[in-house]
Amino acid sequence: MKELENKIFKSIVCFLTILSLFMLSFIILFILKESIVFFKEVSILEFIFGKRWNPLNSPDKLSIYPTILGTIYVSIVGIVIALPIGVGSAVVLSSYTNSKIKKIIRTLIDILAGIPSVIHGFIGLLVVIKFFETKFLFATGESVLAGGIILSIMMLPFIISTCEESMEKIYNEYSTYSNALGISKSYMIRKVILPNSKRSILASTVLALSRGMGETMAVMMVIGNAPIMPKLLGKCQTIPSLIALEMGMAEVGSLHYHALYAAGFVLMMILLIINILLYIIKRKII
Repeated sequence: MKELENKIFKSIVCFLTILSLFMLSFIILFILKESIVFFKEVSILEFIFGKRWNPLNSPDKLSIYPTILGTIYVSIVGIVIALPIGVGSAVVLSSYTNSKIKKIIRTLIDILAGIPSVIHGFIGLLVVIKFFETKFLFATGESVLAGGIILSIMMLPFIISTCEESMEKIYNEYSTYSNALGISKSYMIRKVILPNSKRSILASTVLALSRGMGETMAVMMVIGNAPIMPKLLGKCQTIPSLIALEMGMAEVGSLHYHALYAAGFVLMMILLIINILLYIIKRKII
């Protein structure tokens, strides 16, 4: 009976895995199919490295270089802010917090992860942007920095959850030996827990970057959505926000319509390249 149950369970898991891969392949092929129509009119290099986006002009004015930089720039600002805070929070949770408080904090982290992105966007509009405008006298608070700050808040649950679970296992494994040898907790964290958590930290970085580069609503509400070269305290536009803003008004079958699919395809390729690079780094340093 148990063997039959195991076979049924294994078959269900295999079916769901194959179904997931099939759906992912279908999405990629569909986006590629819609993008090829555009790439027949405009070369992919011209589309990627051109600096002007004007869908009402000639096809050579449809290019997304500033938008690509904006996507990467906002995500990097977000991960630079979120990673130290997330790893530090994971260290505190795994090594300095008792079980009761840890359960409460984990619940709050889960709640933070479940907050809709539009709520984060409203907080960015009402708090972050207003703060920049009133305290620093900016003409407008909409900027790459504002987008990075909001994005870092959205990245934190992924980083904390991924790192904390691994660090807790390492701490439970080595704490007894550490106490027996009279080694301080801070020394054990620096020399044992953090070095052995490189894999989970890198995994959390990949998850957070993928989450950040694909985020639409919250970032769109605070970055100004201007297709210009991004600056830390200036406006910019990301690929997801470009697609969200213009897909509804693009005529189906037009070059503008297919250009937006091409932008989505470029975003997928960027994410794939980043994941490959991080995988290579992980193989070399871990």
